[in-house]
Amino acid sequence: MKIYISADIEGIAGIAHWDEADRDHASWEQFRDRMTEHVAAACEGAFAAGATEVWVKDAHGSGRNIDAAALPGNTRLIRGWSEHPLMMVQELDESFDAVGFVGYHSRAGSGGNPMAHTLSSSKIMQLRVDDEPVSEYHLYARAAGAVGVPSVFLSGDEGICETATAMNPAVTVVPSLHGVGESTVSRQPDVVRDEISSGMEAALRGDLSRCLLPVEGPHVLEVEFHKAGRAYRASHYPGASLIDDHTVRVAVERHIDVLRALVFIV
Repeated sequence: MKIYISADIEGIAGIAHWDEADRDHASWEQFRDRMTEHVAAACEGAFAAGATEVWVKDAHGSGRNIDAAALPGNTRLIRGWSEHPLMMVQELDESFDAVGFVGYHSRAGSGGNPMAHTLSSSKIMQLRVDDEPVSEYHLYARAAGAVGVPSVFLSGDEGICETATAMNPAVTVVPSLHGVGESTVSRQPDVVRDEISSGMEAALRGDLSRCLLPVEGPHVLEVEFHKAGRAYRASHYPGASLIDDHTVRVAVERHIDVLRALVFIV
């Protein structure tokens, strides 16, 4: 089996503040290391289930957080950003058997995590596809579905775990924390790490086809920005229009066109 893992940090156990996700802040190193540990656990679970190759996308911030030397052998790590529309699942294609998501978080406009956002906390108030407010998990699990790859596993805050289960009850989830106002209540990180390993293994030993998300177009993308000026700028993307001072709408045919528009709009 060839497995893909996309990793973020705002859903890693114990995290509670943007400082801890910022590589320019001293506390980042602790959570960078924990992110690496949890990703390594997911890789170990995949290999235990029979994977012969695991690809990992470091999908937080600079894309340069995970320590490659701490990952198991025969793991490939994608660092930095190519700016390809697949972004957080760069290089994903039909050659993969399954996708897992580690350290994911609740969507912009929700209260499941004080760091809840979709793509950009500083720019986007809410992002909607076909009138549904969406998270990064929505965007990239559906990107996997569009190329016929099932999304079998997710770890992250309770809100995104509930989202993933609502999208597909067959997905395996491992909750790490939940938000209360500007605070978080976290599970013990080593317990979460061990559950990520066993959860990934169990997910890959199951019926992968049950986790394939159907993706059918056409789609309508709406991006609600914090600042009216950003919405005005984005409205010049081909086919886009302002629907109010802060919101841009664009109609597209395929899910990859949603992701392509986001590269230029956001």
